[in-house]
Amino acid sequence: MNLHEYQAKKLLSDFNVPIQRGRVVDNLDDLIKNSESLSKETGTSWYVVKAQIHAGGRGKGGGVKLAKNIDELKKFSSDILGMMLKTPQTPPEGKLVKKILITEDVYYPGDEEPDEFYFSILLNRNTSKFMVMYSKQGGMDIEQVAEDTPHLIYYEEVDPLLGLMPNQLRKIAFNLGLSGIAFKNMVSFSKNLFNAFVKTDASLVEINPVLKTSDSKILAVDAKMVLDDNSLFRHKDFENLRDISEENPIEVEAKEAGLNYVDLDGNIGCMVNGAGLAMATMDLIKQSGGEPANFLDVGGTADAKRVEAAFKLILKDPKVKAVLVNIFGGIVRCDRVANGIVDAYKNMGDQIKVPIIVRLQGTNAVEAKEIIDNSGLKIFSAVEFSEVPLRIKEVLS
Repeated sequence: MNLHEYQAKKLLSDFNVPIQRGRVVDNLDDLIKNSESLSKETGTSWYVVKAQIHAGGRGKGGGVKLAKNIDELKKFSSDILGMMLKTPQTPPEGKLVKKILITEDVYYPGDEEPDEFYFSILLNRNTSKFMVMYSKQGGMDIEQVAEDTPHLIYYEEVDPLLGLMPNQLRKIAFNLGLSGIAFKNMVSFSKNLFNAFVKTDASLVEINPVLKTSDSKILAVDAKMVLDDNSLFRHKDFENLRDISEENPIEVEAKEAGLNYVDLDGNIGCMVNGAGLAMATMDLIKQSGGEPANFLDVGGTADAKRVEAAFKLILKDPKVKAVLVNIFGGIVRCDRVANGIVDAYKNMGDQIKVPIIVRLQGTNAVEAKEIIDNSGLKIFSAVEFSEVPLRIKEVLS
């Protein structure tokens, strides 16, 4: 689950991570009241206006502005709130900005080149350990830094059972070239940030930039957090942080229907039971000259209602030229799945305008093939895995 910057900063602040303070605003009527409140709390007279969307590169698209007075604050806020913000990480049409974050200006006058660092924590699946990645080159695209100057990126592997050790905390501050009070503050910052990462069951925390002020404070100026959906049962209070309007509407609908669905860019829709079989099916589609349009795992209960819901999700994608149903009947019998597919097809009527390829293997697979073949519907059956590429090539030709 992705969080907005203001949500991530609030969570980090709860774990004593120093942040750039701000106020979130969703309408211009509350702008002045919130800016005055922020100024009173922080003493700031300049404000940073930040669009709140689930995408990076906001500054490149005009979604981050520095306002040096109230008039500029009003103008920039009016320009950004309600705009379709386009960045390298948004769809081509951009994303609608429904909220903005008004923050304090933490760059002190006279600090022409403040120290900015990059800092992130994520899971390294290759080693089954957490990884802390950091660099002196903050405020920049870390991908570009990795490509141009990979030696400027440092890594710390962290054993989940031991956590971020004191020697690693000191090493981070040392590699970032810090000393004195700034060194101690970075050690504390890193420790608290890692604690927040673990305690919130996050899969990613990224701060870019982390700022060292001229008086040696260490602050999170930006914040990106991704929480593990599978852990939300342990954090009931986090559910209200989900912004459904920022998510793929088809994936939201799938979640409500109890289906595991991920939208992709191909032309062959997939309906499969089991994640491993789904991945193998996607590989098979690519080998057959097609491209998978989605990942969809219907699970072990492929009845007519569930199959119909899956068909509707797949067919909402206008790029889909055919649908491949690949079900292994272990717990669920293939003949029941076949009847479910036929019933779903008949219920949907002319909503299905593309050919359906069905491969059912396992318990009662022979009976299932007879049901499909005798249905009189535009459904192509296959039994062996090797038959599927021929069927895909047929429907694409």
